[in-house]
Amino acid sequence: MAVRKSEGIGRSLPDRYLAPKELADVLGVPVQTLYLWRCKGEGPRGFRVGRHVRYDPDEVLAWIDRQTVEGVA
Repeated sequence: MAVRKSEGIGRSLPDRYLAPKELADVLGVPVQTLYLWRCKGEGPRGFRVGRHVRYDPDEVLAWIDRQTVEGVA
């Protein structure tokens, strides 16, 4: 399986769209936290495929990088 890597923090994600449960496992947060962030517009951008929410690994890595940079300030 191919992976995408964030140079800034050394994390990698699968090279496919992620389900909320998968992303929650990667981030170490409950799935409900992802849904709360989504409602508030605070977390990584997701999109719908029918009734299902999916996350683009590139968007997730970019969001993680932004959190890392903002957290340093």
